[in-house]
Amino acid sequence: MRRVAYSLLAPFVALAQQPAGEDRIAALEQAAAAAQGSADNAWMLASTALVLLMTGPGLALFYGGLVRKKNVLSTLMHSFVLMALASVMWAVIGYSLAFGDGNMFVGDLRFAFLDGVGMEPNGDYAGTIPHLTFMAFQMMFAIITPALISGAFAERMKFSAMVLFTILWLLIVYFPMAHMVWGKGGFMNAFGDGPLPCFDFAGGTVVHITSGVSALICAIYLGKRHGYPHEPIKPHNLVFSFTGACLLWFGWFGFNAGSALGASGLAASAFVATHLGAAAGALGWLLAEWMRSGKPSCLGGISGAVAGLVAITPASGFVKPMPSILIGFAAGLVCYFMVVAVKHKLGYDDALDAFGVHGVGGTLGAILTGVFATKAVNDGLGTAALGMVDGNGFQVVNQTLGALFAWILAAAGTWVILKICDVLIGVRVPADDEIQGLDLSQHGEEGYILES
Repeated sequence: MRRVAYSLLAPFVALAQQPAGEDRIAALEQAAAAAQGSADNAWMLASTALVLLMTGPGLALFYGGLVRKKNVLSTLMHSFVLMALASVMWAVIGYSLAFGDGNMFVGDLRFAFLDGVGMEPNGDYAGTIPHLTFMAFQMMFAIITPALISGAFAERMKFSAMVLFTILWLLIVYFPMAHMVWGKGGFMNAFGDGPLPCFDFAGGTVVHITSGVSALICAIYLGKRHGYPHEPIKPHNLVFSFTGACLLWFGWFGFNAGSALGASGLAASAFVATHLGAAAGALGWLLAEWMRSGKPSCLGGISGAVAGLVAITPASGFVKPMPSILIGFAAGLVCYFMVVAVKHKLGYDDALDAFGVHGVGGTLGAILTGVFATKAVNDGLGTAALGMVDGNGFQVVNQTLGALFAWILAAAGTWVILKICDVLIGVRVPADDEIQGLDLSQHGEEGYILES
């Protein structure tokens, strides 16, 4: 700690030997900027690590505990392999397609193989941190987004099909969507004069709607698991899932507050909104479950917390603390209704409720961002009004259209990708392999070998 403190103070100490006057003032400004850059970079590197923590072990444990024990390793492998696969794809071409200049819908190849991505800041996105830091932070979003989809096809998709599906999905859905919302000149980039200006601070459309809607398409395309819904299919280890949910909550501070791209007041505001959204989401789900079934469950509590985190994600950098509670609470109620009522009514088998939580929660959060976004929290646009609370009710229309666009892109893209994968290698494991369990049939391993 002493060494870190000294490194931050060193520029100011050096000023003691500078001449008086304008040169001294200029040196002081330079030292202050260097100190701010160091603080911002430290926060962003920590946030990057926090977002990676969300996938492994966070999401891996959360999903892993919800499946049957014969499929625990295959479920863990979905998250782990994507940490490797998505990272390499991001470095080779994904970052460039998402954040290169290009056109309104996809970036160009200027940053392919990380060419030109170095230690100097990229002023188009984050002027106080190294370009490498910004690239690495965004990489973690590209990792977790396809991993969320795996909750829908758990226990029945071929591992080889999952790999091919992810490669195509990142290329066709995620990279273009990230460019449209966050990239320079993007179609939905509100801070870049996009034709459809949408507020999405940390990924309501880019991450949660695209993954959630894609999850629904996967669940419908692959069909129901063997025995569903007539045979009981229960989580095999809720302790895993509870631990994973807590790690997700913890890592989400990097996800949302890190999206401020610096150690600033905006980061603090997003941090608080994130925590309150999660807390309110847990309470909303538990309340609905308690009233309906008479017992509040551990699974319900952690599901509600994740729903609240999902819904607050697009709004986290735009709303005050009290609206974040309203958004999280509404997400807990609405997502509970989707999972326990609508899913069973429609009959699709979304194994781990990726659509019910991420697709629905992300859509709700995106729309409510248009209601509660305020210039008092984020004045990056320099306009008099952001959302309905500021007097700009039309932003709700923009948010709704943006969410609809994300739905269409994700649904159409995913259906085409599944068709391609099915023709090339097949997407679903044979019935005997599914009954045996994917751990043995796909990986030749068992998660639990209990010997006396």
